Formats: sequence, C-alpha cells, structure tokens
Amino acid sequence: MTPFTTIDSPAAWLDEENIDTDAIYPARFLLLMDRDGLGPYLFRDRRFTGQELRNDRFILDREPFNTAQVLIAGAGFGCGSSREQAVWALTGFGIRCVIAPDFGEIFAGNALKNGLLTIRLAPDVVRQLGESALKGSLFRVDLDARSVMMDGAHVAAIDIPDHHRQALLNGWDEADIMLREDGAAIADFELRHRAAQPWLFAKGE
Repeated sequence: MTPFTTIDSPAAWLDEENIDTDAIYPARFLLLMDRDGLGPYLFRDRRFTGQELRNDRFILDREPFNTAQVLIAGAGFGCGSSREQAVWALTGFGIRCVIAPDFGEIFAGNALKNGLLTIRLAPDVVRQLGESALKGSLFRVDLDARSVMMDGAHVAAIDIPDHHRQALLNGWDEADIMLREDGAAIADFELRHRAAQPWLFAKGE
C-alpha cells in the first residue's frame, strides 16, 4: 500500500449527498477484480456517454480539478454496496483523500485498508471548503500534523485513531499490521506446530 504523504492539491467538490458506490464504480464493471487500473471507470456513467467523454462537464474532467487528489462531498459518501472497487477506482484516478460529513461504514473501512484517507467534518465546514475549492483554493492535507490547510491557513483538524494514522503514514495493509502486532505469537505457534506434527512439513525426496 502506498504510504500517505502530505498532499498539496486543488480539491474537487461534489455538492451532493448519498453518492453511492454504484455511482462511484458502476456494477457492470465488477468482474474487473485487479485493484490496479480502475481509475478510468471512476464515475463512469457521469463522465462518459458510451466511449465518449461528456464534453468535460463533470468536475473531475475539468482543469484544475482533473488533477485533484482531494475530493469534497456531501454526507453519506460511499453508501450502498460493499464493493471495494469503489475505493480502487478513486485511488486509481489519483484521489488520496475524501472530505465529507460522514461516509458509508463499509466504504470507510475499505478506504482505510487501501490508503485512502477519509476525513469527517461538520456539514457547514464541508460546504465552506467546497465553495472555496470551486474558486481555486489550494489544499494541504498533512496527516502527520493532523491538519487540513487551505491557502496556507489551518482550517480543520484530522480526527483519526493513532493506529489508523500510523498505518496510513507507513503504508501498512492488514497483513503488515497483523505481523507487527501478532508476529511473535504467530512465530511461536509455527514452532510448536512443527514440533508437534513434523510430518506435515517433511520435504519430499
């Protein structure tokens, strides 16, 4: 998993509530199971008519928002089905952080496991940030300092449990965390298991 570094970026604002995972990543693409390369399918039905781009009407297809690493949205972002591809599509497009009043519970969990930072802020703060984003404000998301800055000024703190913060900063996935927290116990079990049932580990002649 890519470590989360400080982001300096414009932000794209989707002024809409309850944007579900089917809008983020349409169901007909669910057979694509590789987590890499899903960026082109992000908000596919909002961005394309067939294979043709919708004349740059969608915000993520307009400069400078087509390079945004920060997405600002209304409450309920990522509600709906549990498809992890919704997160893969966001990160594949280049989005590393989503700011919203709240998120679909499963989406938020999937985001954490895939290096996508979700930041919950009050609705009025989210709207203020979104309106400023549309006017061209630049954002800095500094996870190490737990700070969201806009045009050089601190605007919000990042409220995140420290173990989740460390996982994102270091790029640790679930396996990495398990080995760090339970590695010694796992190694001890393997030694005892080999001693008790050595025939399971015998190599063929």
